[in-house]
Amino acid sequence: MKDLSNEEAPRSGALGRRDFLKVGGAAGAGLLLGSPRVWSQEQSDRTPPEKPRTNVDEALKVPRTDASLPGRYPGRVVEIRDPASLVEDRFDGEVIASMFEKGITALTGTDLAASFPLFFTPEDVVGIKVNPVGPGLISTRLEVVDAIVAWLVAGGIDRGNIVIWDRFEAMLAEAGFTSERYPGLRIEALQTMDYAAAAGETDDDSGWLGPDGRHVSAERFDPDVVYWADVEGPDDKAYWNQQVFKDKRSPFGKLVTRRLTKIVNVPVLKNTGNGISVATKNLGYGAICNTGRLHKPLFFDVCTEVLAFPCIRDKLVLNVTDGLRAQFEGGPMPAADFAYPFHTLFFATDPFASDRICHDLLVEKRKSAGIQVNEHPMFTEYLRYAEKLGLGIAEPERIEHVCG
Repeated sequence: MKDLSNEEAPRSGALGRRDFLKVGGAAGAGLLLGSPRVWSQEQSDRTPPEKPRTNVDEALKVPRTDASLPGRYPGRVVEIRDPASLVEDRFDGEVIASMFEKGITALTGTDLAASFPLFFTPEDVVGIKVNPVGPGLISTRLEVVDAIVAWLVAGGIDRGNIVIWDRFEAMLAEAGFTSERYPGLRIEALQTMDYAAAAGETDDDSGWLGPDGRHVSAERFDPDVVYWADVEGPDDKAYWNQQVFKDKRSPFGKLVTRRLTKIVNVPVLKNTGNGISVATKNLGYGAICNTGRLHKPLFFDVCTEVLAFPCIRDKLVLNVTDGLRAQFEGGPMPAADFAYPFHTLFFATDPFASDRICHDLLVEKRKSAGIQVNEHPMFTEYLRYAEKLGLGIAEPERIEHVCG
């Protein structure tokens, strides 16, 4: 059932054939973003399959730092709402900048200028991890990134040391993250993908396969920092095109491991079946490659275990979840029928506490829209797993949820 209690998002957000490919369609449904229908149809009395072995224990052996997750404010989630932020499908940059200032102030207890040194130094190289999927409908809003950039620059960070990044390069441009829009900033992706080759529209593989027989993006990933899982990738060209490697390794991007010193995570508020695709998934599936093989056996666990690696755990200082327009069904792919104005930004250093709040809000929304919701604990187990690993707070009674 569709929720018509709020103004509908524009139909321009609907997926065309090429866009569907980009979010996991013609080249193999769910390779890029997962297969939420698998999770939405799971029965609560099912017997969970045995979890494949991973190398998360190696990451956990690395000593923590003062900056390690859950960050300065464990379990604290600030929610700022302003109906003026989105009116008649127009986003107001000034209102959103004011919301950003209120959110940082409520999180830290001090103003923007005084908050800056709590997270950054002027020498930092800061990566702003956006979610460009569903451009114009449910992608990270440019106005939110504008506010973050203005704060970083005012704090003394050179524009050349600010990187707006995601995993796939074409998606960044489609969502408006271009050098023309952000002069002086670096706009970078971890990998390229040849959509025409993945869709079988051409036999020419030179757009993604190098003369040495390796993926052209292979050099962008760090062979020394790898999330390993005992799950083979399929020996299939379409998969290889999208995933860079096809063995049991999921290397992290060199941008994340070698260049960035701090990360600001800017996901959007949307579902993935009965779960969510928000802060932890934006990094869990966005910082590594060769993820398609992980969806069925380790879908949500990836969101915890990838964030346990020091290159994320010790660099992720802030999560700003963009809920100005949210989506309660059909995710993680964009679905205009289920997108709705929510006029909200969430602020947290703890991505797991933030995801718990967002999960509960989306469950409530899905119920109000008449959608049958499976509330089995498996959809939030990865958050409790993170709490056991000391990465965040997951139990609602331990979360400080501040609304403003």
